[in-house]
Amino acid sequence: MTNKTFAIITDIHANALSLQAAIDIINQRQDVDQVICLGDCFTLGPQPKEVMELLSGLENCIFIRGNHDRYIVEHLWDHERPSLEGMDPDDPLCQAIVANNKWSYEQIGEAGVDFIHKMHIAHRELVGDVLLEFTHAWYERDDQPPTMPEGLNWRNHVRRINSGIKQFIFIHGHTHIPRHESKEDITILCQGSIGLPFDEDQRGAVAFLTIDGSDFDWSLKRYDYDVSQTIQSLQDRQPPFYRNLTNTLKYATIRNDI
Repeated sequence: MTNKTFAIITDIHANALSLQAAIDIINQRQDVDQVICLGDCFTLGPQPKEVMELLSGLENCIFIRGNHDRYIVEHLWDHERPSLEGMDPDDPLCQAIVANNKWSYEQIGEAGVDFIHKMHIAHRELVGDVLLEFTHAWYERDDQPPTMPEGLNWRNHVRRINSGIKQFIFIHGHTHIPRHESKEDITILCQGSIGLPFDEDQRGAVAFLTIDGSDFDWSLKRYDYDVSQTIQSLQDRQPPFYRNLTNTLKYATIRNDI
């Protein structure tokens, strides 16, 4: 196959309203060959169970595991001094996020754990002369995306195996901030976040990547949904860390100053 179109969703963070809007946008197109979900599906939001139901209904979707998905299957909250992403385990913010992971697990139950266990660590695909690598952050780790020097080293390694590749594209999530960075024949892309943007833009983000021979087109669709309903759901359900999440949704940037 030399032509293919991917629809990409990532970092849903238990925001079912935004996810449904993204799915509606994807379904409006007739040219999508493959849906890719780059992880962080069920934590840090009000609707873990509803998100699982929506994702379970997706056809032709490859699911990549995010770091927050991993925390659930590892039962992070049962660790002696649980920490994540380098945070101090004695920091109340860290403790609240860990508690949120436990609450999210309680919402999705063992069915959710089974769902996560079936996710991939990464997905690599060659379309025409273009090699694609889909991960949550990086194939060697799930909580820090590659720098461009790391991406160039990755390209050099892959090229030794397949010298006919003309374009290398690395697509990640995790940061919640759009990225479009190119150097030589490698491009690193991130669409931002479906459910919890950090770029001061409340709108959700779904991406479409079309490969045509040696060329590619990256189309980022920002869309409106009723953020106030998601905020209201947070306030109604009051999961751990919900006040911080309310402000993060409201301002579309990390707000831990409460």
